[in-house]
Amino acid sequence: MCVKYTPDSAANMSVEGGKANWGDSPMVINPWDEYALEEALRIKDKYGGNVTVLTMGDEIAKDALRTSIAMGCDHGVLILGESSSMYDTRFTSQVISKAIPRINDFHLVFFGKQAIDGDTGLVPMSVANLLDWPGLSYVSKIVSIDENNDGIEVVRLLDEGYQECIAKLPCVISVVKEINEPRYPSFVGIRKASKVEIEVIAVDELVDVEVEPSLLRWSVSKDSVDTYDDPEILQGDDMSSIARALITKLTADKVI
Repeated sequence: MCVKYTPDSAANMSVEGGKANWGDSPMVINPWDEYALEEALRIKDKYGGNVTVLTMGDEIAKDALRTSIAMGCDHGVLILGESSSMYDTRFTSQVISKAIPRINDFHLVFFGKQAIDGDTGLVPMSVANLLDWPGLSYVSKIVSIDENNDGIEVVRLLDEGYQECIAKLPCVISVVKEINEPRYPSFVGIRKASKVEIEVIAVDELVDVEVEPSLLRWSVSKDSVDTYDDPEILQGDDMSSIARALITKLTADKVI
């Protein structure tokens, strides 16, 4: 189970020195990952086994792991490096794909469909590709798991409708919010999480940039901000007048 520690969705962003600054806003588990976390716990409740939660970032990211353990996960692993915002999706996928086989023998790896800060949605299927495992994205329901034949059947939620898929285990799954309703951490779980020792693996234990120099070019996130303006809110009596105002604005700015 992979989670990301992100700024609260209600946070206000400012720009300082060309970088996004979220101020004093609290960090939270990426809301999309909460659905993946809940589904992993439900699979554990139904089929048995353990749930290990993995995140990548600096020491503060341990809070995300402890929250996950308070919800019911058994073990937490921090891939220790810079803040996760410093890494792009390619580098992140490379590191996670090398961490997973090292941690344990897993049948399923869960992700939320995307992170609310980067919003790329690229990491889950990139990890599946690097592991050479099947990847099932936008999963809205896990129909069944055949433990004897190492198979899984799911329903994916696509723009065109629902798609039923089967795959062999192990596999990587990214889920959408329609799959469940996440639980809250329990008081007993919070007490347990406060005492659990978090396993720490350094990024350079997994990726040696001297051996793989191509990764170094991509290790720093490309996110930077030159200027930032508050969004302009177009007013109108109805949607048609607002649409006309938008077209006029985009034409004047030579966007269209």
